[in-house]
Amino acid sequence: MTSFSPCLMPSAAPPPASEAPTPEWQLKLYVAGQTAKSIAALENLQRVCETHLAGRYQIEVIDLLVNPRLAAGDQILAVPTLVRKVPEPIRKIIGDLSNEERVLVGLDVRPLMK
Repeated sequence: MTSFSPCLMPSAAPPPASEAPTPEWQLKLYVAGQTAKSIAALENLQRVCETHLAGRYQIEVIDLLVNPRLAAGDQILAVPTLVRKVPEPIRKIIGDLSNEERVLVGLDVRPLMK
């Protein structure tokens, strides 16, 4: 099972430090332990990112049970919460990220199609 201690999950093997560009998409996923919703949120986020942002994203998973003070910086009131830090503006999505269309709209990856 995946550990949710603070970690970075790059989309691919990182290039040498001299060539390491900043990912276009920097995402933080705040969770509270290894609950079903937290695990689902991480799996759903990884799937969406690999499908729509392959090679251009970085996910940082922050477990608020391990480090609760980190919630204040991004004003986290509920978990799981996804925070898009880059590209700006900052955007937040609360929940298990199971609705791919809402995640894409929330991240502003593509506009809502009706």
